[in-house]
Amino acid sequence: MMVLKAFVVGGLICVVGQLLIDYTKMTPARILVLFVTLGVVFTAIGIYKPLVDFAGAGATVPLLGFGYSLAVGVEKSVAENGLLGAFMGGVTQTSGGIAIAIFLGFICALVAKSKDKS
Repeated sequence: MMVLKAFVVGGLICVVGQLLIDYTKMTPARILVLFVTLGVVFTAIGIYKPLVDFAGAGATVPLLGFGYSLAVGVEKSVAENGLLGAFMGGVTQTSGGIAIAIFLGFICALVAKSKDKS
Protein backbone atom coordinates (compact mmCIF):
# COMPACT_ATOMS: atom_id res chain seq x y z
CA MET A 1 0.00 0.00 0.00
CA MET A 2 2.91 2.36 0.73
CA VAL A 3 4.15 1.97 -2.85
CA LEU A 4 0.75 3.03 -4.16
CA LYS A 5 0.69 6.09 -1.88
CA ALA A 6 4.21 7.05 -2.98
CA PHE A 7 3.28 6.61 -6.64
CA VAL A 8 0.13 8.72 -6.37
CA VAL A 9 1.68 11.57 -4.37
CA GLY A 10 4.89 11.67 -6.42
CA GLY A 11 2.84 11.48 -9.61
CA LEU A 12 0.61 14.37 -8.54
CA ILE A 13 3.65 16.51 -7.78
CA CYS A 14 4.99 15.73 -11.25
CA VAL A 15 1.61 16.51 -12.82
CA VAL A 16 1.64 19.95 -11.19
CA GLY A 17 5.11 20.54 -12.61
CA GLN A 18 4.02 19.45 -16.08
CA LEU A 19 0.94 21.68 -15.93
CA LEU A 20 3.15 24.63 -15.01
CA ILE A 21 5.38 23.87 -18.01
CA ASP A 22 2.44 23.46 -20.40
CA TYR A 23 0.16 26.31 -19.31
CA THR A 24 2.45 29.05 -18.02
CA LYS A 25 5.40 30.89 -19.46
CA MET A 26 7.61 29.73 -16.59
CA THR A 27 10.85 28.08 -17.63
CA PRO A 28 11.70 24.65 -16.22
CA ALA A 29 14.51 26.21 -14.18
CA ARG A 30 12.09 28.60 -12.48
CA ILE A 31 9.69 25.76 -11.78
CA LEU A 32 12.52 23.77 -10.16
CA VAL A 33 13.40 26.72 -7.93
CA LEU A 34 9.71 27.21 -7.12
CA PHE A 35 9.35 23.56 -6.07
CA VAL A 36 12.43 23.61 -3.82
CA THR A 37 11.28 26.89 -2.25
CA LEU A 38 7.76 25.53 -1.73
CA GLY A 39 9.25 22.47 -0.04
CA VAL A 40 11.01 24.74 2.45
CA VAL A 41 7.91 26.90 2.99
CA PHE A 42 5.57 23.92 3.38
CA THR A 43 7.97 22.41 5.91
CA ALA A 44 8.18 25.67 7.84
CA ILE A 45 4.39 25.94 8.19
CA GLY A 46 4.00 22.26 9.05
CA ILE A 47 2.23 20.99 5.93
CA TYR A 48 4.95 18.83 4.39
CA LYS A 49 5.88 16.54 7.32
CA PRO A 50 2.44 14.84 7.39
CA LEU A 51 2.70 14.32 3.63
CA VAL A 52 6.12 12.71 4.06
CA ASP A 53 4.73 10.47 6.80
CA PHE A 54 1.85 9.49 4.51
CA ALA A 55 3.66 8.99 1.19
CA GLY A 56 7.30 8.34 2.10
CA ALA A 57 9.49 8.44 -1.00
CA GLY A 58 6.63 9.84 -3.06
CA ALA A 59 7.04 13.06 -1.12
CA THR A 60 10.79 13.05 -0.46
CA VAL A 61 12.15 12.19 -3.91
CA PRO A 62 10.67 15.08 -5.96
CA LEU A 63 12.14 18.57 -5.68
CA LEU A 64 9.69 19.51 -2.96
CA GLY A 65 11.41 16.80 -0.94
CA PHE A 66 14.79 18.45 -1.48
CA GLY A 67 13.40 21.65 -0.02
CA TYR A 68 11.98 19.60 2.86
CA SER A 69 15.41 18.06 3.51
CA LEU A 70 17.06 21.48 3.47
CA ALA A 71 14.54 22.85 5.96
CA VAL A 72 14.81 19.85 8.30
CA GLY A 73 18.60 20.06 8.23
CA VAL A 74 18.59 23.76 9.04
CA GLU A 75 16.06 23.25 11.82
CA LYS A 76 18.16 20.51 13.46
CA SER A 77 21.42 22.40 13.07
CA VAL A 78 20.02 25.65 14.47
CA ALA A 79 18.78 23.74 17.52
CA GLU A 80 22.28 22.32 18.04
CA ASN A 81 24.57 25.18 16.89
CA GLY A 82 22.51 28.34 17.06
CA LEU A 83 22.57 30.87 14.24
CA LEU A 84 25.63 29.27 12.62
CA GLY A 85 23.50 26.17 12.04
CA ALA A 86 21.35 28.11 9.56
CA PHE A 87 24.33 28.20 7.21
CA MET A 88 25.53 24.60 7.54
CA GLY A 89 22.45 22.53 8.34
CA GLY A 90 20.96 22.34 4.85
CA VAL A 91 24.19 21.28 3.20
CA THR A 92 24.91 18.72 5.93
CA GLN A 93 21.44 17.18 5.60
CA THR A 94 21.55 16.95 1.80
CA SER A 95 25.25 16.19 1.33
CA GLY A 96 24.67 12.55 0.38
CA GLY A 97 22.28 13.45 -2.41
CA ILE A 98 24.49 16.26 -3.65
CA ALA A 99 27.56 14.00 -3.66
CA ILE A 100 25.86 11.20 -5.60
CA ALA A 101 24.49 13.73 -8.13
CA ILE A 102 28.00 15.07 -8.75
CA PHE A 103 29.46 11.56 -8.98
CA LEU A 104 26.81 10.27 -11.39
CA GLY A 105 27.11 13.45 -13.48
CA PHE A 106 30.83 12.79 -13.75
CA ILE A 107 30.23 9.16 -14.80
CA CYS A 108 27.71 10.29 -17.43
CA ALA A 109 30.22 12.83 -18.75
CA LEU A 110 32.80 10.06 -19.12
CA VAL A 111 30.41 7.69 -20.88
CA ALA A 112 28.48 10.11 -23.09
CA LYS A 113 29.88 11.54 -26.27
CA SER A 114 29.90 15.34 -26.21
CA LYS A 115 28.93 17.36 -29.26
CA ASP A 116 28.06 20.94 -30.16
CA LYS A 117 24.48 22.08 -29.77
CA SER A 118 24.57 23.90 -33.10
